[in-house]
Amino acid sequence: MAEILDKVVAITGASSGIGEATARLLAARGAAVVLGARRTDRLDQIARDIVDGGGRAEVCATDVTRREDLEGLVRLAVQRFGRLDVLVNNAGIARLGPVDDLDVEGWSAMIDVNVGGVLNGIAAAVPVFRSQGHGHLVTTLSTSGLKITPTQAIYAGTKNAVRTLLEGLRQESTDGVLRTTSISPGMVRTEFSDLVAQSWSDRDAANALTAAVAELGMEPDAVARAIAFAIEQPDDVEVGDITIRPTRQG
Repeated sequence: MAEILDKVVAITGASSGIGEATARLLAARGAAVVLGARRTDRLDQIARDIVDGGGRAEVCATDVTRREDLEGLVRLAVQRFGRLDVLVNNAGIARLGPVDDLDVEGWSAMIDVNVGGVLNGIAAAVPVFRSQGHGHLVTTLSTSGLKITPTQAIYAGTKNAVRTLLEGLRQESTDGVLRTTSISPGMVRTEFSDLVAQSWSDRDAANALTAAVAELGMEPDAVARAIAFAIEQPDDVEVGDITIRPTRQG
């Protein structure tokens, strides 16, 4: 916990689910958090809760597909708290269905958010990390990229693209300045799963997904604790990959 105290952490996708849980947990452990998402009304309420509880939080409207928004998020952290120690690239979307559905619009959206959004975060944060001599990139991936299943090919592909680029970045960054961590959650009880189900044209499959998450899913706090574990390690220790699933998930 001492390694989290006073760290400055920016989080994308912070308006709900894993991002919100991570913001609340890290702030409770003494970090200053900068919350980024498109739904600023949700961010404002989370930030108020944190501040009312004695924590530190700032809000920045952030669409991760816009590089300038990520630059603004990083800039706010530096202006408000003097530096940025960690960027949690958590924003993501999923559009499930067979490749034969040819949901080209959905494919492009996933690529723009899940891959382009992470790259925009890297481009905004790495120069700051280099200039201050330290920094940590934490990125939310998915077990969908580890166990490939029908209807998730494109979504899994975006997650594995990011997994590959982060491993390449790790190998290019062995000078001790930059740490990278990939978090691959399984089923989590968040509105993310509900949104995925709502966007799925196969209603039987969507209902099955909703039921499975309701029965087996873990709470987002579990993923937040995994993220905190990676962050709280000393600077000479890098937790490269964490896979976290409900015990009963196959």
